[in-house]
Amino acid sequence: MSPRWPLDSTNRRSRMVVNDLHVHLVFITILRRGALTESMLVRCQEVMREVCAGFGAELITFTGTDDHVRLHVRYPAVVAISRLVNSLKGVSSRLLRKEFDQHVAQQLGGEQLWSPSYYAGCSSDAPEGVLTRYLDSQRRGAR
Repeated sequence: MSPRWPLDSTNRRSRMVVNDLHVHLVFITILRRGALTESMLVRCQEVMREVCAGFGAELITFTGTDDHVRLHVRYPAVVAISRLVNSLKGVSSRLLRKEFDQHVAQQLGGEQLWSPSYYAGCSSDAPEGVLTRYLDSQRRGAR
């Protein structure tokens, strides 16, 4: 690495790039139905942490309620956010529906778990107002 770059443990380094990329993600359950239980959220966090690791990314924070989850992910420059999101939503949906099949079938009636849309904010600190507006817009669309 070039001596022009000071050593900083917060930056990721590779042969061609120095970066510190973060994304805030919000996934909504289909039709904003409150299908997620506490045990499902715990399992969802585990699954999403594993998926992130597979991409060389790091799940910094994970929070959720019965109808959405929020993630803060640090990721390498070679990762396309759309591919990461597709894997996060696809793997978590498949495993949660398999492991909590009776509850999911009762709450969602055989539908998919996640809404096709999502919020992605690429910054180190997404303003809470932006996330709240996104969540509100999704609630209006589900009615």
